[in-house]
Amino acid sequence: MALRLAGSESPAMSGTDLRDATWFDGFFAQHATAIHRYFVRRANHSDVEDLSAEVFATAWRRRDKVPEGFELPWLYKTASFVLANHRRKPTLTLIADYGTGEEGARTSRSVDPAELVMADDEVRRAMSKLSARDRTVLMLHAWEGLDGEGLAHALGLTRGGAAAALSRARARLRNAWDDDH
Repeated sequence: MALRLAGSESPAMSGTDLRDATWFDGFFAQHATAIHRYFVRRANHSDVEDLSAEVFATAWRRRDKVPEGFELPWLYKTASFVLANHRRKPTLTLIADYGTGEEGARTSRSVDPAELVMADDEVRRAMSKLSARDRTVLMLHAWEGLDGEGLAHALGLTRGGAAAALSRARARLRNAWDDDH
């Protein structure tokens, strides 16, 4: 995944601000794979690159707002907004696209364990009984590995609020699972 930003030197940057193009290159290198995976799990395969690029373009524009030490949670939160906006956009499917499917694309990349879990009908059924909020909390924790402060930043909550949200989401998932078994 490659991303080039035109005009990477901003006249608004002060000489003391270290968040320049060099900072961004390291930032991108460190977090690009995680953001790419975030979208692979949630979006149409053909949209993943564009959505990832949009997150990093936003990060470049708002680099002064990225909290130090919590860069990845901030990116996940931004990615959730980008994905929500993307899903609200009307889409056009060409007739020629029917029948091509994504099966070829799915078999050509390595299988993500999260995809295997969500391919399980019982897990999908239990997850479908949860609110979108609970699913988001569980996926950020299980798929993206966030907890504590990172989860709090991604959800826009306090650490205690994030812990409570995770606990409630787990309990609801457990109840949904138990209802089916």
